Amino acid sequence: MTHHDPSQPPPHIEHDATDHESSDVNVRAILTFVAVLFGSAAVIHVLIWLLFIYFERGIDRSAPMAYPLSISQRTRVPPEPRLQTSPREDLRELRAREDEQLQSYGWIDRNGGVVRIPIDEAMRLTIERGLPTRRQEQ
Repeated sequence: MTHHDPSQPPPHIEHDATDHESSDVNVRAILTFVAVLFGSAAVIHVLIWLLFIYFERGIDRSAPMAYPLSISQRTRVPPEPRLQTSPREDLRELRAREDEQLQSYGWIDRNGGVVRIPIDEAMRLTIERGLPTRRQEQ
């Protein structure tokens, strides 16, 4: 056994049994696989599309309804609460109603003499008159 001097570069070692690969990647095989994959996907999509067309034509629209009593139920709506069909418009209407109530005069209880006034007017009156306080007993 020989010892190598660390100050000297290592000797070149050759092995006849070792070799390297001539090509790292088989590009042709990968491209063939991708082409077959996309071709198969296209064929499957076309076949499914044709199947849907076949099913569409097979529907007999002139056949009587399976449930004739359901004809009278077409205009019936489900019970409350229902899903909103246009939530943005509903929110816009709600805020418009609230703004109208905050900015206008109106009766809350006519028999009790309770009215509502615009919020700006209510704040002005509160500043002028002050808030009600309890009187302290002596």
